[in-house]
Amino acid sequence: MKKYKHYIIAVGILILGIILGNVFSGGHSSGTHKDGEHELVQDSVTKLWTCSMHPQIRMEKPGKCPICGMDLIPLDSSSDSSEAIASNEIVMTPEAVQLANIQTTTVERSNAKKDIRLLGKVKPDERRLYSQVSHIPGRIERLYVNFTGEKVSQGQRIVRLYSPDLISAQKELFEAIRSRDVYPQLYTASRNKLKLWKLSDAQIDAIEKLGKVSEQVDIYSDYSGYVMKRNVELGDHVKAGDNLFDIANLNSVWVMFEAYESDIPWIHVGDEVDFTIQAIPGRNFKGKVDYVDPFVSSSTRVAKVRVEVNNGEKKLLPEMYATGVIKATLKTEKDALIIPKSAVLWTGKRAVVYVKVPHEKTISFMYREIVLGQDMGDFYMVKSGLEAGEVVATNGVFRIDASAQLSGQKSMMNPNEGTGTMPDMDMNNKNK
Repeated sequence: MKKYKHYIIAVGILILGIILGNVFSGGHSSGTHKDGEHELVQDSVTKLWTCSMHPQIRMEKPGKCPICGMDLIPLDSSSDSSEAIASNEIVMTPEAVQLANIQTTTVERSNAKKDIRLLGKVKPDERRLYSQVSHIPGRIERLYVNFTGEKVSQGQRIVRLYSPDLISAQKELFEAIRSRDVYPQLYTASRNKLKLWKLSDAQIDAIEKLGKVSEQVDIYSDYSGYVMKRNVELGDHVKAGDNLFDIANLNSVWVMFEAYESDIPWIHVGDEVDFTIQAIPGRNFKGKVDYVDPFVSSSTRVAKVRVEVNNGEKKLLPEMYATGVIKATLKTEKDALIIPKSAVLWTGKRAVVYVKVPHEKTISFMYREIVLGQDMGDFYMVKSGLEAGEVVATNGVFRIDASAQLSGQKSMMNPNEGTGTMPDMDMNNKNK
């Protein structure tokens, strides 16, 4: 009986041990399964690595970006978009956009306007330039006008001449006076001869009244203005028609501006010009364009633009430097597409912009070649390649282009590329 009791206790202990073993073994197995599941979930979240500057990079292991060499970062699956991304899009993260200081602007339609800056000089009005000539041959006995810049008035005495021809003409007049009753035509002809030498009726009457030959005669100015050049000296012999003085009337002057050939289409007769004179600080002048030169200089590549200005105060003097501005409108281009100059990459053959793709979550840009129109100062007109409402990059454009070039996509210097694959990645595929 005692022996049977020991047997029952042993069997009970064995059964209890088996039960406890299953319990502990099951608990451990369950915990191990849960830990393994957690590791798999964690691996599924962090198994892809990308570059903050080049989000198109996807790697299964951490390392360096094959494009820029930066350390790869874990790809956050929660921010991964299901949007369809074209192979030729340059995708950027918000961090990359901020780091590259990328800014954009919307393509708009507007009237073509431009501030055209011009440089020029004050010139005499060529319609008010005169040559004061001698109408009588003779020798200069006296100069009443002695220096350049001297003001003269119409009818002012300017030169005294000794003229043998005039002496002969006076003698003929006195002979005609004596026979005037018999040959009145001869008297009239003698007076007219003196008038052809620009002697006035008063001068001829004075000669008749004097009753004797005058060896010298005064010449009077035909014009009012300022002497630009004196062409004779005391004692010079002059013929009829020889130029004594160059005279300019400065009541009205020209400001002759120079316009580059690219600006000529913007400038029209009647456009208002605001200008300043270097020698007259603080004073603003206005005038209107009254002539645009139809020829461009072969050496300077500029055309003359003339502005006529009233100069009653005589403030504007010939050869003064002027700086002008025309607020011009291109009348042939209304409601034109315009973009900032900073948006354009210009190779000499092609004009390139990067257009922002309208994704909801992803930030990306696409290469686009466009045809430019007129230069508008800080803007360009666009003939083709863009539509109103599209968004283009205006700052950081070179960084976008560099990213595209390194990625093997279309870029300013590689317009024929565009597979969307990286050279490094292609080499790896070939090696495989």
